[in-house]
Amino acid sequence: KMDDDDDIPQLSSHTLAALQEFYLEQQQREGMKTSQGFNQYSIGSIEEDWQLSQFWYSDETALCLAKEAVLAAGKGGRIACVSAPSVYQKLKEQEGEDFSVCILEYDRRFAVYGEEFIFYDYNHPLDLPENLLPHSFDIVIADPPYLSEECLQKTAETIKYLTKGKILLCTGAVMEEQAAKHLGVKMCKFIPKHSRNLANEFRCYVNYASGLD
Repeated sequence: KMDDDDDIPQLSSHTLAALQEFYLEQQQREGMKTSQGFNQYSIGSIEEDWQLSQFWYSDETALCLAKEAVLAAGKGGRIACVSAPSVYQKLKEQEGEDFSVCILEYDRRFAVYGEEFIFYDYNHPLDLPENLLPHSFDIVIADPPYLSEECLQKTAETIKYLTKGKILLCTGAVMEEQAAKHLGVKMCKFIPKHSRNLANEFRCYVNYASGLD
């Protein structure tokens, strides 16, 4: 009788060692997260997925945008983050502030945030849950995943559906004309930074008197 183990492909000892090392590192990372009272909302707790065109803001930028959103939304305000998870994460760290927030995001890893997570695909801009009422957010922060007019135009439909009026858009400097055309927003002086340098110059655009100038 043949040995049962024969048909199981064996990994070379080198591959096995590398794999064990990888798992060990992963466990250590996870261990660090738990031992440091790791905050699931901190930037980087979910790593960037470049295939989804994700680039997290630097800590300072995310904090600046989060604070701006809280001010703009006002007391008890509602904030929507469209494809801007690092701002959402910073908003969740703002203890004691009186506001509520939703995250509309294509990446289902953000479903760990529970009821505040809404799956969102910009190709279907109005394919939103029924309980997400039109014009129910005091401010919408959006960072369309691609620098294309099509992506901006479709995301703009979502933004206009959600917002009571205020819009904070983050996108490339090259999109200035399209941003004005589709959303009536103007470029601010504030320059958003990413945790890794992007080749494209990035800017913020608003349609209200913000603290970003």
